[in-house]
Amino acid sequence: MNPGDVVQGPIITEKGTLVNEQGNQVVFRVHPHANKVEIRQAIESLFRVKVEKVRTSRHLGKIGGVGLLQGRRVDWKKAYVTLAEGSRIDFFEGA
Repeated sequence: MNPGDVVQGPIITEKGTLVNEQGNQVVFRVHPHANKVEIRQAIESLFRVKVEKVRTSRHLGKIGGVGLLQGRRVDWKKAYVTLAEGSRIDFFEGA
């Protein structure tokens, strides 16, 4: 997998902003089959930062439906990436 396939995008939430301010961490939505080593290499090559630690969590898609129709959302994975001291990723530089 190339780095663009591994990292699908940042997750901008209140919790993600809080961990960014407190622990220099960034939260990303990543490919469900990517492992921690691939995530580390992708973040370092895409954003040119040094990564200290990667923690991942898997989320199962919800099952729902209307009447007789039933469906399911896709399973997804997110990664909490701890950046090294002095490294920083800003998504809203102009704001």
